[in-house]
Amino acid sequence: MTAPLTPPHQPPNDSVPPDGWPAPYPPMPGDDGVPNTVTELRQAAVVAVVSAVAGAALGLLWFWLAPRVSLISDGKAVFLRHSEGEAAIGADGTFVLLALAFGAVAAALVFLFHRHGGVALVVGLAVGGVLGSLLGWGVGTLLGPTHDVVTRAKEVGPNVVFDAPLKLEMWAGAMLAWPIAAMIVHLALTALFGPRDPEPEWPQTDAPGKAPQT
Repeated sequence: MTAPLTPPHQPPNDSVPPDGWPAPYPPMPGDDGVPNTVTELRQAAVVAVVSAVAGAALGLLWFWLAPRVSLISDGKAVFLRHSEGEAAIGADGTFVLLALAFGAVAAALVFLFHRHGGVALVVGLAVGGVLGSLLGWGVGTLLGPTHDVVTRAKEVGPNVVFDAPLKLEMWAGAMLAWPIAAMIVHLALTALFGPRDPEPEWPQTDAPGKAPQT
């Protein structure tokens, strides 16, 4: 005869099923504050639209702050007043700096209002940044001096300084400044201050045949 594993004076361990396997872990709570897919897509669409509309403010600031390129005509041709001037590069730099600031602010606002945001919100930030940059580019060039330089030179007359059209020499890179800044700032904020998944509380189980701890 063999002695039973559980002495008669100790209660059996109910946490261990008869087959010897430990009890299954409890399910994680279902409501953790994370929005569902439909809600997240709707939030991403709103972020993209608001960012695109904010591009108008980017265009206004660019038109106001960008340095001007001075032109002059001799009655036959149009020339740069200062051939060594850096105003053209300054216009590009002003646009890029403003776009970086707009992207950082947009990412901070999205993180502030949607801390549980996922990939869809990041995509919304990127798409909205590109659309906002395009709108800002269009608004700035529309409000700036005319692109018909020849007609403008005839209007002001020879030996009279006038402003060149406001344009971007490196437009492709300038269009990416806003979305890149938005994604980097949002990623950094999420990594530093984003919500953490709660640690599950697993039940304490005893090995088969061992008396439970009291």
